[in-house]
Amino acid sequence: MANNSFRGSKHGRRGEANHEVEFSCSLQELRSLMELRGAESVTRIQECYGDVNGLCARLRTSPVEGLDGNSEDIDRRQEVFGQNLIPPKKPKTFVQLVWEALQDVTLIILEVAAIISLGLSFYRPPDCGRAAGGVEDEGEAEAGWIEGAAILLSVVCVVLVTAFNDWSKEKQFRGLQSRIEQEQKFTVVRGGQVIQIKVSEIVVGDIAQVKYGDLLPADGVLIQGNDLKIDESSLTGESDHVKKSLDKDLMLLSGTHVMEGSGKMVVTAVGVNSQTGIIFTLLGAGEDADSDEEKAEKEKRKKEKERKKEERKKKEKKDKKSKLRDDEPDKKKQKLPKKEKSVLQGKLTKLAVQIGKAGLFMSALVVLILIIRFLIDTFWIQGVPWTSECTPIYVQFLVKFFIIGVTVLVVAVPEGLPLAVTISLAYSVKKMMKDNNLVRHLDACETMGNATAICSDKTGTLTMNRMTVVQAHIAGRYYKKVPEPDLIPAKILDLLVQGIGVNCAYTTKIMPPEKEGGLARQVGNKTECALLGLSLDLHRDYQTVRNEYPEERLFKVYTFNSVRKSMSTVLRNHDGSYRMFSKGASEILLRKCCKILLASGEAKVFKPRDREDLVKNVIEPMAGEGLRTICLAYRDFPASEGEPEWDNEAHILTGLTCIGVVGIEDPVRPEVPDAIRKCQRAGITVRMVTGDNINTARAIAIKCGILQPGDDFLCMEGKEFNRRIHNELGEIEQERIDKIWPKLRVLARSSPTDKHTLVKGIIDSTVLEQRQVVAVTGDGTNDGPALKKADVGFAMGIAGTDVAKEASDIILTDDNFSSIVKAVMWGRNVYDSISKFLQFQLTVNVVAVIVAFTGACITQDSPLKAVQMLWVNLIMDTFASLALATEPPTEALLLRNPYGRKKPLISRTMMKNILGHGVYQLTTIFTLLFVGEKIFDIDSGRDAPLHAPPSEHYTIVFNTFVLMQIFNELNARKIHGERNVFEGVFNNPIFCSIVFGTLLIQIVIVQFGGKPFSCVRLSPEQWLWCLFFGIGSLLWGQLVSSVPTSWLRFLKTAGHGTQQEEIPEEELEEMKDLDEIDHAEMELRRGHVLWCRGLNRIQTQVCFHLQIQVSPGSYWVVTTLGSQYDYVL
Repeated sequence: MANNSFRGSKHGRRGEANHEVEFSCSLQELRSLMELRGAESVTRIQECYGDVNGLCARLRTSPVEGLDGNSEDIDRRQEVFGQNLIPPKKPKTFVQLVWEALQDVTLIILEVAAIISLGLSFYRPPDCGRAAGGVEDEGEAEAGWIEGAAILLSVVCVVLVTAFNDWSKEKQFRGLQSRIEQEQKFTVVRGGQVIQIKVSEIVVGDIAQVKYGDLLPADGVLIQGNDLKIDESSLTGESDHVKKSLDKDLMLLSGTHVMEGSGKMVVTAVGVNSQTGIIFTLLGAGEDADSDEEKAEKEKRKKEKERKKEERKKKEKKDKKSKLRDDEPDKKKQKLPKKEKSVLQGKLTKLAVQIGKAGLFMSALVVLILIIRFLIDTFWIQGVPWTSECTPIYVQFLVKFFIIGVTVLVVAVPEGLPLAVTISLAYSVKKMMKDNNLVRHLDACETMGNATAICSDKTGTLTMNRMTVVQAHIAGRYYKKVPEPDLIPAKILDLLVQGIGVNCAYTTKIMPPEKEGGLARQVGNKTECALLGLSLDLHRDYQTVRNEYPEERLFKVYTFNSVRKSMSTVLRNHDGSYRMFSKGASEILLRKCCKILLASGEAKVFKPRDREDLVKNVIEPMAGEGLRTICLAYRDFPASEGEPEWDNEAHILTGLTCIGVVGIEDPVRPEVPDAIRKCQRAGITVRMVTGDNINTARAIAIKCGILQPGDDFLCMEGKEFNRRIHNELGEIEQERIDKIWPKLRVLARSSPTDKHTLVKGIIDSTVLEQRQVVAVTGDGTNDGPALKKADVGFAMGIAGTDVAKEASDIILTDDNFSSIVKAVMWGRNVYDSISKFLQFQLTVNVVAVIVAFTGACITQDSPLKAVQMLWVNLIMDTFASLALATEPPTEALLLRNPYGRKKPLISRTMMKNILGHGVYQLTTIFTLLFVGEKIFDIDSGRDAPLHAPPSEHYTIVFNTFVLMQIFNELNARKIHGERNVFEGVFNNPIFCSIVFGTLLIQIVIVQFGGKPFSCVRLSPEQWLWCLFFGIGSLLWGQLVSSVPTSWLRFLKTAGHGTQQEEIPEEELEEMKDLDEIDHAEMELRRGHVLWCRGLNRIQTQVCFHLQIQVSPGSYWVVTTLGSQYDYVL
């Protein structure tokens, strides 16, 4: 039946092109089909369609040829069954973004104060001159509204710029979304050709090829499978891998991972109609055309599934209680987001809270002192009687004092700290992309700066991953180079070529070079590419064998995995017998061989003694040269012995006949030895964790420089490692691991579980004073746990599977170890950049707060007005963040050991610089404040009336203060006591632009700012004096550097970080819908510093707008890699 209907499908497809014949399956029918699981799905397919071929016929597609690829047919399918896209939510309107920007606490306070000030400034009752602090002329009275209006206008500007930046950011993000969609590709069969198309172009009816490591982009029904196992935990919560086969379970679901095997599926649901799409729709992430009733029904089914899942979980919990107890701490830790591992964020949060509390205290004290001084001066010293008519004037004074207090708070609160981290990380991420590091989690960049250990794969990371067979042992002869075909007996040559052709993944190919004279392109698994290359070197085309035995004709495939370390393919012969070809790690597969082919073509009994000789004379010499050794074998199953028990793998994979052993060369990357030397000089231990045998691994480790002759370090195999770390009860003991890992440099023949155990053991160890920070590389699906457990997980961009990429923090786009060294450099640079910013900001904080406080106490006013303070805050936070957090890294960063997790953010040297420059600036400001009028022969600005016009005196104070900050930015570039503050300054165009830009804006403010900025024009002579005091910061810096830090042992360090950097689970639960957890935000939620956000929103957006344009290195790209569905808003 299925065949008949399928034969008619061609006619159906022609009709479809004219849109005269509809598909035989409705969208709703396919959606309900994909909700079935296991035997239920097989039954439904058989009842409704006969078999899978019948379903293909109904969908007008061929299981062998795929769709025709006709554009009209594709468009029609997208129209009927939908596109493979999940539409994002509608973007917020500009008005909504303005409203969001208005929510900042500090902005609201300033808005209210400015409105009150503005309203009261127009009220002027008679006979209140004395209460106003002196006699005002008519012009002064009219100018009363200017300060309130200026503050209000600055807040309006902040809000509008914030909203605009939010809007442009969202627009950029959506542009990136479509770009990411373009980059995601998947393999399908169209018109009989295997091609890669964009995930968004997959349609219902496509025949998709699935293989180990894939993340499925759509729902489908299995057509053909080889040992296929799927991880469906992302959809069902079940941790066990689900085996897929034509007779047990046919359903393949979008968003699930292929953990083992390969196969083909016919796509039956895409986009919002796929299982993942339906979930996103229910969550509101997509827009669905379903009716309310259908949605309610889906919700009901979902809840029912969840209830059953909970019941299953409870039952499992009882069965595995003891096991769960052992694993619980680790699982709990895995639940925590990667963000909790950011040591820098923890230190900054604590420091911000401490400074913020001090700032709040100082600002409250300033307001209190101003009020008390006003009351004493007005009602007691001057003896002004209280009159109700003058109440608005008194209120104006209170509002003015309140505004001064708020501006002191704005300057004191270090809301620029999280901003500096964000800018530094975002800038680093953008630049790291050029160094082949695609950062998926921002904080991973910073964590890499503290890395003390790197556990690296060998193949592709330390080596070039371009494999070629260079030696062989075939038919009893050892060839030091690839033999000529006529040297190998014809029968053995046929077996060898046939075995290579069918027992390598059909997706692995050797393609012609892209450029004439170039090397042939290797597509797919590189070890298999080496074997296919051997077939071509023997003048035999593997494609001829594959044409004779297409993938559909393969009877059974035992795919490669980390446990088997081999792959086997079974062919069924015409006489009912079977032949199985196997390939795998030589020392493992040789143990399963009982015969070996001789030059005569006959098979000789292969005794243990023969195996030992082969290992000693062939395999060990090959491995000693750094070659990977692969054994090729076969086994015949005569028809007379009956049908073998194919599920009894242990029995099937024995009694093999060895065809030969080949040595595959994978040269060490030329840049790796130097990169490893840099790591070792930087205090980072490099360990190799590989699946190759110990001799090959040791040889490569010596070539790379991981091992030096005479070193007392350990090299061991995974089996020995496991034997040493387990106790008599089979449990892993940390104490046993602690005896091994400090000296371990090479772990060979290791499984992904061994890698995870080693990484966990190093991280959990307390042998050393500092907790180890471990980076790990991985490319396979099973490397996921180790990548997640590591402080920083690196996935291979070329050889890595989708699963590994999704579990990683950083993707190496060139699979090269030297790129990891660049990541270390950038990570250390982030830490230093933050320290530079802190050194600058805390100097400004200390000076600005003390000046405002002293002015309030002595002159009953702040020498720095509210609008001026906002400008200083802008310089201090936004501009300084941009200037100092974007310093490019230098090789000098690799000449020191990692700082360690406990190193304070502010060292004694930095504290010396902060206090030293604070003393200079305060001395200068107080001199100008109290004797400036005499020095410059001008009127004093002290004791001015309430609405007095700006004075030259206070303009000089303000101008000198800002110029000192501008020149002090140069001093802040050095945090280790270096003298040459100009070194490398012109390598950072952003720094130069900001310094010159700030200076230019300051000139405009002073010369043309007028009353809104409380400034008057200064003469050239006055400008020269201001510049003299500013440049004096540089000269003073040299003096401060000359004082040895060892003399100042009384100075304390700051910014040690919290003892517990992990976020409590209950708070995580509240924030589980957020993409990232901001530590400062968490502190704010706890009620420590309600005012801590300040102008953070505008600053963050401005800086993101400036720094993160639409580029592959931007944060928006990196958080979306690894899953076809991560790009949903």
